[in-house]
Amino acid sequence: MEDGKPVWAPHPTDGFQLGTIVDIGADSLTIEPLKNKGKTFLAPVNQVFPAEDDINKHVEDNCSLMYLNEATLLNNVRVRYSKDKIYTFVANILIAVNPYFDIPKLYSQETIKQYQGRSLGTLPPHVYAIADKAYRDMKVLKLSQSIIVSGESGAGKTENTKFILRYLTTSYGTGQDIDERIVEANPLLEAFGNAKTVRNNNSSRFGKFVEIHFNEKNAVVGGFVSHYLLEKSRICRQGPEERNYHIFYRLCAGAPEDIRHKFHLSSPDTFRYLNRGCTRFFATKETDKQIPQNRKSPEHQKSGPLKDPLLDDHGDFKRMSVAMKKIGLDDTEKLDLFRVVAGVLHLGNVDFEEAGSTSGGCNIRNQSSKALEHCAELLGLDQEDLRGSLTSRLMLTTAGGAKGTAIKVPLKVEQANNARDALAKAVYSRLFDHVVTRVNQCFPFDSSANFIGVLDIAGFEYFEHNSFEQFCINYCNEKLQQFFNERILKEEQELYQREGLGVNEVHYVDNQDCIDLVEAKLVGILDILDEENRLPQPSDQHFTASVHNKHKNHFRLTIPRKSKLAVHRNVRDDEGFIIRHFAGAVCYETTKFVEKNNDALHMSLESLISESKDRFIRELFENSNNRKDVKQKAGKLGFISVGNKFKTQLNILLDKLRSTGSSFVRCIKPNLKMVSHQFEGAQILSQLQCSGMVSVLDLMQGGFPSRAPFHELYKMYQKYMPAKLTRLDPRLFCKALFKALGLDEYDYKFGLTKVFFRPGKFAEFDQIMKSDPDHLAELVKKVNKWLIHSRWKKVQWCALSVIKLKNKILYRAGACIQIQKTVRMWLCKKKHKPRIDGLVKVRSLKNRMDRFTEVAAQLKEGKQEMTRQTQQLEAAIDTLIAKIKNTMMSRIDIDHEYRALVTRSEQLLTAMQNKKKEEEERERLKRIQEEMEREKKRREEEEQRQRQEEEERKLKVEMELKRKQEEEERKRREEEERRIQMEMELQLQVEREEETARQAILEQERRDRELALRIAQSEAELIPEEVANDSGLRSNGFSVPSSPERSAVAASAAPKLKSYTMEEMAKEMTDLLARGPQVQASKAAAAGTKKYELSKWKYAELRDAINTSCDIELLAACREEFHRRLKVYHAWKSKNKKKNAETEQRAPKSVTDYDHPPVKKAASQQHSIPPIPTRQYEAAMNRQQRYFRIPFVRPGDQYKDPQNKKKGWWYAHFDGPWIARQMELHPDKHPILLVAGKDDMEMCELNLEETGLSRKRGAEILPRQFEDIWERCGGVTYLRSAIESRQARPTYATAMLQSMYK
Repeated sequence: MEDGKPVWAPHPTDGFQLGTIVDIGADSLTIEPLKNKGKTFLAPVNQVFPAEDDINKHVEDNCSLMYLNEATLLNNVRVRYSKDKIYTFVANILIAVNPYFDIPKLYSQETIKQYQGRSLGTLPPHVYAIADKAYRDMKVLKLSQSIIVSGESGAGKTENTKFILRYLTTSYGTGQDIDERIVEANPLLEAFGNAKTVRNNNSSRFGKFVEIHFNEKNAVVGGFVSHYLLEKSRICRQGPEERNYHIFYRLCAGAPEDIRHKFHLSSPDTFRYLNRGCTRFFATKETDKQIPQNRKSPEHQKSGPLKDPLLDDHGDFKRMSVAMKKIGLDDTEKLDLFRVVAGVLHLGNVDFEEAGSTSGGCNIRNQSSKALEHCAELLGLDQEDLRGSLTSRLMLTTAGGAKGTAIKVPLKVEQANNARDALAKAVYSRLFDHVVTRVNQCFPFDSSANFIGVLDIAGFEYFEHNSFEQFCINYCNEKLQQFFNERILKEEQELYQREGLGVNEVHYVDNQDCIDLVEAKLVGILDILDEENRLPQPSDQHFTASVHNKHKNHFRLTIPRKSKLAVHRNVRDDEGFIIRHFAGAVCYETTKFVEKNNDALHMSLESLISESKDRFIRELFENSNNRKDVKQKAGKLGFISVGNKFKTQLNILLDKLRSTGSSFVRCIKPNLKMVSHQFEGAQILSQLQCSGMVSVLDLMQGGFPSRAPFHELYKMYQKYMPAKLTRLDPRLFCKALFKALGLDEYDYKFGLTKVFFRPGKFAEFDQIMKSDPDHLAELVKKVNKWLIHSRWKKVQWCALSVIKLKNKILYRAGACIQIQKTVRMWLCKKKHKPRIDGLVKVRSLKNRMDRFTEVAAQLKEGKQEMTRQTQQLEAAIDTLIAKIKNTMMSRIDIDHEYRALVTRSEQLLTAMQNKKKEEEERERLKRIQEEMEREKKRREEEEQRQRQEEEERKLKVEMELKRKQEEEERKRREEEERRIQMEMELQLQVEREEETARQAILEQERRDRELALRIAQSEAELIPEEVANDSGLRSNGFSVPSSPERSAVAASAAPKLKSYTMEEMAKEMTDLLARGPQVQASKAAAAGTKKYELSKWKYAELRDAINTSCDIELLAACREEFHRRLKVYHAWKSKNKKKNAETEQRAPKSVTDYDHPPVKKAASQQHSIPPIPTRQYEAAMNRQQRYFRIPFVRPGDQYKDPQNKKKGWWYAHFDGPWIARQMELHPDKHPILLVAGKDDMEMCELNLEETGLSRKRGAEILPRQFEDIWERCGGVTYLRSAIESRQARPTYATAMLQSMYK
């Protein structure tokens, strides 16, 4: 898109308009229209396309344009349409625009003759060209062909179908009556299957596939018509500007008077099935005068007849009658058809009203009695039976009462109207089936080699309100579009492969997901609709909800309120759905979906119509009744739905299309008003997009859409070239042209028979070739130059070929010498071959002697004998080799001696193997003996291990029993101590009370004495005596009694104040205290403490004393002082630890908790029992060696590991009351080993009694268990290094290790 060059931009009415790019945005372009300078608008980048230099230029094949896009396609069609050229090719696809007027000589006999046998593209585009191509392909490929004619209503599908049939029967018919019948069958089908719609005056309301069959000589022999999806709803109701099927109006307008009176016909406005739509006739001025006034409706009389050049109801009735006669229908059958049509009209005039009774049913109005009578008469039915069947229905019981009992159920007015309409639809649809059957019978054929089928079916369509008919039509078009994509793509790929172009495969967007949405089993919309029809009370809302529920997130399906159109957004979610088809999204309103899908009559009407007195009516329903008899027994669930029937027919049709070759005709409707020379670009662009032509352009853009055979190019440009060049071969001629022009090899490719061009490149080539003479002369010079170059290259290749020939001769001479050498070699080989073979075999035997020597060397017994025999055999082999070399031996002699050596070697090998087996057997027996001894030893070890385990189990039992006894002893001792404590407390309480009394007495005596002394001071004679007494008291130290002991002494020094009582009490107190064991213990402790004052000793002095002292009492006192200081240190360290720092655990919490006994009462604390000294306790323990194991979790891991996956084990060895060795085993780190002396600061500082380990059940383990773990974790090495560095304290463990190493 260069600056200033025109481009095509979107336009709301014209489709595209010319403009220039003035600015480029992120995802849009600013366009200035050429026709409206100064005004700009924005357009999406993907909707702006480059334009041709000459916009008025038009081409017959759109692929010949320089630019392939939807805008250039639309413009090419517009230009050609303005010049009355209604046909245009896109590759092999024909676009046909409806002209809405007769173009002179476009379909004449002369035109038919012009296109016979002519290749596609040699003549201007025409529907005849497609028809002839199909015939030629059938003839050459021996394959049936199909022509798919599609387009929306009013696009000209039916007319193009007629022209195709006429061309085939005229050009390749046999000239018999059957050709005329095939052509005349179309008007009859149109009369019964076509109707006036808003978009088309002669719209086919059914799809048909017309087959023309050919024999082996490729001549027409017969035909067959298949029809699809007749629009039955039109029989009962039409739009305001639409009409019912043509046959109703033609019968009213053109029927003779006798038929009119016989069938009780009148004007269209008198029939319900006609008067709700347009009631005017199609007529010309002449035929309008021929129609009687009593047959014209008031609307016709007021507005006049409808105008159409191809339609005339009065004249068409006569032409239809003639056509019926030509295809073999006699007058009786013709009247039968008219009678049924009239009966349907009268049936529509039957009206109903509510019944006055309580039954809730309805009756036929009195005004409708005449219509009921005429209908019964024309259809051969009893009037009263028809009345009853229309107002009620029979229901057969399947349970309760007598099975099969018929019950008459009255119908409401609405139900009766539906039943009447259903009967009318059933009668008319079967009449149409009969017409198609009779048409097929009129051109029978015995045998057919191939056929050409013409498919005339409605194209993709969407209206403001879309119902079940549009749903089925668009579903059909989805299937046809998929076939179209596959076939076009396949044909292109096959052509490229056949011509050897080597083009990569082109892919397209598949619409299989949309097809599956409609037709998939169980979850497809058609199957969901069938399920809804089978319900007892089906409803359109429930069906719609089921569709949405089963396809919630489907890309192709959505709810109406998401539509871009306001009219669709007003539709409720349960009243419709939107499907994204290949040509665009369509909103379907599901009202009447269920009703239109059900093609069944209720039993009363079906029985009535099947028992008609008229033979023709009975035959219409006979076939369908036979088909339904089997399924009728199953009840409502066995019905065949309209949708499913259409799906089955469509699949059969597609199978037939896939088995044939195919051609496509896309019919386009130029405007909605159906007038000539009016081109509505936007509406046509929409049709081109819906017909898939835009996707074809995309396909062609990636390939080589333009192509021409070599001979055609030769003929086209032969006149421009000099005679010297025209003598060239066509292929060489084309090559010379292309090379001389210097065209880019990417823009074209040479096939086997054609040259292929990229889009627009063929036009460029043509333009160059048809340029001015000077340029052409220059081109001729280039061609001559290329020819000289090519010929010089040929000379060079010729010289190279001669050189190659010379080399080949030399090569063959050398090959002859090689052959001679080979023959001589073969003769020599033939002579000496036996000896050579013999030598090879004997040498192979000699090579095996190494194995013999090896086996002999492995023998233990008879080794020398076997070695000697081996050496003898090897000498015999060497002798035979020398004999073969030196003498001319025959093959037989060599084989004889060779076999003798082989036999000898086999015997030797067998002997060696036997000896080897004997030795192996002896070895095996020896191994068995050794294995038995090992097994015996293992059993003994197992028994020993079991005995050891039994002993350990007994030891554990004894340990547990001992623990329990100690626990009981401890509890008993504590109980005894508590009892003694209680007695002492009571005794001390009594003594305190007595002491208080004595103090009171002594105080009173002191006061009395002081009083006496003061009195005596005044009396001189008493003073010396008192002073003596006073000094005596002072000297004895009893001046201020301050304690119970001193009070007792004072009491004994005053014999006058109850001296005997006080002495007795003191003596008893002393004896009581002496008797208590705890008092004795306290005295002993006090004495020990007084003996060894260790509070001022340093830590090193304590450690050295513990390590070196032999004094048991000093050692115990040092240990006690050492562990006391450890407790004080750890308590201080715990109190002054860092904030949030993890506690260093020297022993598990369950052990250290025993160091904090529960708080006792104040009295107990004041008079607590002094602990037993460590020396006595150690002596009592007699330095027992005890071992313990308990699980624990470090405080830092408590919250990090709630599942206790990091649980470890704590092992301890107590030497007497104090710990000697300690271990910590963790799952995620190395074990921690500690020994007394070296690691005192990290070890448990509590004695055994304080830890409470001896009271924990299962905590104590055997020494062996501790020692195994200690040794496995490297404890022996660790303890030894501590001993060698003099850091270990002397314990039982150190003593045992030192004794072991000594």
